[in-house]
Amino acid sequence: MSPNIVYEIAVWLIPLVIAIVFHEVSHGLVARRLGDPTAAERGRLTLNPLRHIDPFGTVILPLILVVSHAPVFGWAKPVPVNYRRLKHPRRDMVLVALAGPGMNLLLALVGTVILAGTIRMAHGDISGGTAFVAANALNFVLINIFLAVFNLLPVPPFDGGHVVEGLLPPAFGQQFAKLGRYSLLVFVLLLLVLPRLSPKADVIGQVVSPIVNAIARFMLGIFRIAI
Repeated sequence: MSPNIVYEIAVWLIPLVIAIVFHEVSHGLVARRLGDPTAAERGRLTLNPLRHIDPFGTVILPLILVVSHAPVFGWAKPVPVNYRRLKHPRRDMVLVALAGPGMNLLLALVGTVILAGTIRMAHGDISGGTAFVAANALNFVLINIFLAVFNLLPVPPFDGGHVVEGLLPPAFGQQFAKLGRYSLLVFVLLLLVLPRLSPKADVIGQVVSPIVNAIARFMLGIFRIAI
């Protein structure tokens, strides 16, 4: 494996793992706050990545994406939430779902501050260890924004799907939730099938990426950082 590939894996995989671990833990923390301690009972309210790693979604897929120079993202094992244990199941379902994307946007802002501080302290000389930190910070910003937007797609199994389920009338919400059993099919359609059928059907390229880029430009623009 070439040094360049090792470097690319490091500056993408490190921020990705941090982003998805915080994303999942935030779901569990909000759920516990709202009455469901399931995640805590199962030892999932920890920042130890080993408790959250999904072999394919956290490691294999991101590595493939890095090597192929495609947009990098992934997922961890979902934190267990028992909606029936929530104090107000339908309302709280929405709040628990929004916790993950909300955390990612907060982390993106933190990453922006770190990147701006790194550039300022380097006085324009971005090289060596400074370049590594800056690359991780920039990728941390982009990954977190991507995860926030991607997870808000209004279809199961994404967080946006749970938001829709919680907002629909109960009977319709239950039927909508059943789409979650086809989660693998949803991933395949969004990531592989639709982009090949037509560029206009590429949800990532036509919907997610423009929103991600707009939010990233806004956050980085606060500190006059151009990408």
